[in-house]
Amino acid sequence: MTHTVLIAEDDRAIRDSLARALTLEGYRVRVAADGARTLALLAEQRPDVLVLDVMMPGPDGLEVCRRLRAAGDRTPVLMLTARVEVPDRIAGLDAGADDYLVKPFDVDELFARLRALLRRRPTESAAEAPSATEVLAVADLRIEPPARRAWRADRELELSRTEFDLLELLARHAGAVLDQATLYERIWGYDFGPGSKNLAVFIGYLRRKLDRPGLPPLIHTVRGVGYTLREP
Repeated sequence: MTHTVLIAEDDRAIRDSLARALTLEGYRVRVAADGARTLALLAEQRPDVLVLDVMMPGPDGLEVCRRLRAAGDRTPVLMLTARVEVPDRIAGLDAGADDYLVKPFDVDELFARLRALLRRRPTESAAEAPSATEVLAVADLRIEPPARRAWRADRELELSRTEFDLLELLARHAGAVLDQATLYERIWGYDFGPGSKNLAVFIGYLRRKLDRPGLPPLIHTVRGVGYTLREP
């Protein structure tokens, strides 16, 4: 199956090089240089995945992503950013992005991220089919994988695609310690190596959404190994 990628990037050199590389990989490619054109193309035809630059002009990538999610559009979004600070990355995830990549990046890593997002993208038939009842429960955390919904202490959590996949994986192995290589492989389909901060950022963001005053933490770090989700 040939997938369509929309590249929304105002830097012409980056936009053109990505378009060439993705075309050679067998993707159908559409391009936009600003937020207005991106929204117009999205309204015209929804791509299978959106590569979205944070800093493009009018509106910027964060606002484009917010508008998509507010409209109920769940198109997978890979955010490109030149900002390396964790709060800047979190802003992209908070806007509804599924993953992020910091510039400059290796194109093979971008390919790996796209493949992982597309693997987790449900087919239209699967999205329309009635889902079986399945519930995962750990302490006061409840997850319904078929509906892709989760609650902590009866409060529903607003999770991005990647956040939900990570939380579900930890819940399915509650009490066990999952090492970083396993988490990278299962969620992203690629181990980005010991220097990558990607997993730590998503774990931190999940904790912000799960942990509230008066509630004990559920996700625990096992230093030098990985992470576990368990009852306090």
